[in-house]
Amino acid sequence: MSRVILAAGPIARARNGVIGRDGTLPWRLKTDLAIFRAITMGKPVIMGRKTWDSLPKKPLVGRTNIVLSRDGSFEPQGALVCEDFSEAVAIAREQAEEDGASEVCVIGGASLFELALKKARRLYLTEVDAEIEGDVVLSPIDEREWVEVRAERHEASEVDQYPFTVRVLDRR
Repeated sequence: MSRVILAAGPIARARNGVIGRDGTLPWRLKTDLAIFRAITMGKPVIMGRKTWDSLPKKPLVGRTNIVLSRDGSFEPQGALVCEDFSEAVAIAREQAEEDGASEVCVIGGASLFELALKKARRLYLTEVDAEIEGDVVLSPIDEREWVEVRAERHEASEVDQYPFTVRVLDRR
């Protein structure tokens, strides 16, 4: 059995659960993007096709990019493609072990977060302190299943449109 854990996230969500709008992030949080990069660097990342399409630069450098897609003709440059979430997790865990990484990160979108949250041992959650308009909403997370191990507050600034808190939660 693999020692590599499955992590849901990093996920950034507004108070009203919004995580996306028009195929992109509905806010400008440069500090959170830097934290996302630090958390995921050197680790395999699993994402859906729409998340892949939304990346400004593809693939995410320094990480094995695994994209879930049912389109057999989809061949993204610099990424592996899987049709099945369990297969993607197995491949990612194997790659993480080869790379000496301790976890695999599921980075979006909403439907993959829902799958990952059922199996994840860790949750990286950025709570954006705002009500945001958007068209992608994350289902509520039952926090009774999790224990917060770290939280870091960031105030709004010239590079961060809204205040936010980055939380790390481990499954109870």
